[in-house]
Amino acid sequence: MGSGELSSAALPRSFFDRPSHEVAPELLGRVLVHGAVAVRLTEVEAYGGPGEDPAAHTYRGRTPRNAVMFGPPGHLYVYFTYGMHFCANLVCLPEGSGSAVLLRAGEVVAGTELARARRSAGRPVADRDLARGPARLAVALGLLREHNGLDAILEGSPTGRPRESATMRQGRPADPATIRSGPRTGVSTAKDTPWRFWIDGDPTVSPYRAHVPRRRSTAATSVGEVPSS
Repeated sequence: MGSGELSSAALPRSFFDRPSHEVAPELLGRVLVHGAVAVRLTEVEAYGGPGEDPAAHTYRGRTPRNAVMFGPPGHLYVYFTYGMHFCANLVCLPEGSGSAVLLRAGEVVAGTELARARRSAGRPVADRDLARGPARLAVALGLLREHNGLDAILEGSPTGRPRESATMRQGRPADPATIRSGPRTGVSTAKDTPWRFWIDGDPTVSPYRAHVPRRRSTAATSVGEVPSS
């Protein structure tokens, strides 16, 4: 992974046992490994808990869809949106809290050819675009509905972890001086909350897009877009 540039040490569960807006900027530069593909995170968004953050899936409480967000920290919350895309999040705070960080973009640092094959569909894809955006990141890592709830922490996990397990690695934390924050992408409620964090100048960061009303108002755009009906 990066010829020794990135630490392969695993992140502890305690890293995620904090408010999501504290975890989010410290995730930048960390590496999520799933199978043969590893992505160094360059852009993330934090979402709060029930009754606290109207842009969060958990705002109205626990449902079968968002139940993983109420589980232990460090697990993957993978959801389907717009009838075509999966997005991946990492659960924060103690069990029962209902908070997470959306993984918006990253740099593929291992398994590039496999990530390219998943993303290309026969068309050329530039390295910078392999995981540039939450849906692209999930595709590059091969994350699907069945990975919802997957434990991404080695600490305290059962022995004999499956070959395709996910693991959060220390990576190379971003220099705090390069971290920027601003409004979250595409959410219509709490749209000015500056809980989107990214590494300034990194080519893999996705372009910011403000919310644009859609006819299908029940479609969710991110871990943050609660259906309006």
